[in-house]
Amino acid sequence: TARVGRAIEGSADLVRDLLLSGVSVLLLGRPGVGKTTAIREISRILSGEFGRRVVVVDTSNEIGGDGDIPHPGIGNSRRMQVPVPDRQHDVLIEAVQNHTPQCVIVDEIGTDLEAKAARTISQRGVQMIATAHGHTLENLLKNPLLNDLVGGVVSVTLGDDEARRRRVQKSVLEREGPPTFGAAVEMVDIGHWRVHLDVGVAVDTLLAGFAPHVELRTLDAETGRVRVQPYLGGGEMSPAGSSYSAQFGAGGPVAGGVGFGASVDQTLGVNGQSFWGDVSAQGFSFPQAAPNSVEKSRREKRPKGEIVSSSSLAAREIADAAAARSGGVVKKRPARTDEDNAVFRIYPHELDCDVLEEVIASLELEDRVELTDQLE
Repeated sequence: TARVGRAIEGSADLVRDLLLSGVSVLLLGRPGVGKTTAIREISRILSGEFGRRVVVVDTSNEIGGDGDIPHPGIGNSRRMQVPVPDRQHDVLIEAVQNHTPQCVIVDEIGTDLEAKAARTISQRGVQMIATAHGHTLENLLKNPLLNDLVGGVVSVTLGDDEARRRRVQKSVLEREGPPTFGAAVEMVDIGHWRVHLDVGVAVDTLLAGFAPHVELRTLDAETGRVRVQPYLGGGEMSPAGSSYSAQFGAGGPVAGGVGFGASVDQTLGVNGQSFWGDVSAQGFSFPQAAPNSVEKSRREKRPKGEIVSSSSLAAREIADAAAARSGGVVKKRPARTDEDNAVFRIYPHELDCDVLEEVIASLELEDRVELTDQLE
């Protein structure tokens, strides 16, 4: 089989901001989705445009091409060829020890030894760019050879009090250590990527049974600008019998979140209007997403008034509720204004929604405080 590699400029623009920040990036995707093409362009960007010392560990000469002189598509990167594929992990360590790189790029990490070598390189403060087979981050977690790249998975036994507080079984899965890569990219299709900006948080969220927060990124073919759609996960448990892969597979439905389309293509703006912001190396600007049906119904029930963030009104309501429960005298307040009728909205980041709702109900503040799945 003869494979012809292509150097396509702009194929890595979706993660240019991550490359500039210096974070280690892991690219995931099925064969043929463009992983090798992306890291070839990444090597050119890092070595040519950013002026960093980049070493490419080219196991099968797919990145730099065959022959002693590498293809100009990798820019000013230095290439180290691997004489025997089974010794790729040794060449990775040699690249750090002998070439003082600022960034190491490798294609197809597939063994336990290569995963350990990648962890060693990352712990030495070198930026690591690598690819691995696996459609989603969940697939990588279930791979015993490669889950060390994202921190590893270990079974722990909780005490009675801790299990009761978490409302889980006593034996649970948790992340074993810090991940090798700070960010992970799920390449759904060419030009359609899902980005996990914090792999550690994403792994913890998946192990807890929730859909992690991701960014859906695509490249506008007409303007050449990168567009990004944040998905906040909605704070919902994965449906029984389903998996993260099933919810976020290519072309599959995208449920919950901040109120965008019913499929990945629609979500990424292929078939109709979508809620997009623009992204550049300087940062992102997200537009206000349309409310989902649950949020819309909540807004229709609330009194009219400006949403405020002051804690004084909340403290007043809590004091009144506590006095009413204890049979005390509730201090009379002046007539309510629009500001008094405002509703406090709480985004339960890493908190138990059921516990928060019980607290709100016990204080009799259901009409004054509500939980939301949108950050504004």
